Amino acid sequence: MAVVCIGTASLIIALSVFNGLEGLLKSMYGNFDPDMIITPAEGKSFLYQESDIQQMESVDGIVGISKVIEDNALLRYKNSQRVVRMKGVGRAFDQFSGIQNVVVSGDFGLIRDSLGYALIGRGVQYDLSINLSSDFYALQLYYPRNIGPGIVNPNKIYNVLRILPGGVFAIEKYYDENYIFVPIEFAKDLFGYDGRLTAYELYLEQNANPKQIKADLMQHFGNEFTVLEGNELHSDLYKILKIEKLFIFLILVAIIGIASINIFFSLTMLVIEKQKDIAILFAQGASRKLIRNIFILEGGIIALSGTVGGLILGLGVSLLQQEYGIVGIGINSAVMNSYPIKIHVSDVILTVLAISIITLTASLQPAFKASNTYSTSALQ
Repeated sequence: MAVVCIGTASLIIALSVFNGLEGLLKSMYGNFDPDMIITPAEGKSFLYQESDIQQMESVDGIVGISKVIEDNALLRYKNSQRVVRMKGVGRAFDQFSGIQNVVVSGDFGLIRDSLGYALIGRGVQYDLSINLSSDFYALQLYYPRNIGPGIVNPNKIYNVLRILPGGVFAIEKYYDENYIFVPIEFAKDLFGYDGRLTAYELYLEQNANPKQIKADLMQHFGNEFTVLEGNELHSDLYKILKIEKLFIFLILVAIIGIASINIFFSLTMLVIEKQKDIAILFAQGASRKLIRNIFILEGGIIALSGTVGGLILGLGVSLLQQEYGIVGIGINSAVMNSYPIKIHVSDVILTVLAISIITLTASLQPAFKASNTYSTSALQ
């Protein structure tokens, strides 16, 4: 019974941790990603058309549309420099984006008092030692122009613009160390994207149907554009998590299956010890089916007791971790200080079914052996 109890608890805890990790990733990326994004199927930019905006505004469920210009640029601050991913966003970003929830210093707004400001990742700030409280030093951003023959003045081979840092965000290592946000007008001037965009980012109503909205947009944009929604933005990562969760489940089930051999041998020894009692039951008219059911019921009692005990232990540990964060991740810079936990009812049901099937299967052979065991010598 202890084997079944520990196995059940281990499955509940392991699956809940993977659920928590998936929820944590969705929460982090939800602060950065829009609900839906439209990008060109080929190339990195496309010509902006007002008819596209009108079409998107006519679709039910879309509450915000942000024009986006995104590309790599060289960022210089004082005597330090590095390449960053600069993302110019429209006004809807300020209103609907969840990134304001992860601003750790400074202010969120990209435009304040008619002045543009940059929102930078915490890793970028650390690398360049950017001081938000100083207005004497601005961020200098460089982007190469379309270079042609005969240019000898190096100042003409790149665009350079300056902008003050306004705030710092902290989401996840990759974004923190690479991204900065600026007003789309600033990005347009730096990149020289006259009438061109790299994406539309859409924000949806809370109860909107993303699949229906995607289908409506695909009819308008056709094959020249790619429309991604929700989990599709990081589908590979979520698939990896689900595969890992599946393998952990199978491995633990296999371990429990091996451990259930103890149940098999325990019931087999019980059959040997109870041969006289079995013979007496046969002599009193008991059928083979009754004898078989007695030992199957014994296995069922072991399965039920172990499963219930494991559920109490597993759910108890999971709830304690969820509420108090007893087990820490051990990384000072982690997004969370302790392992995230999220309990799914479907995982509990799947665990109970798997444990029950394994335990009852281990009980079948001894039960059939008991039903076929009858010797008058056992009565002597």
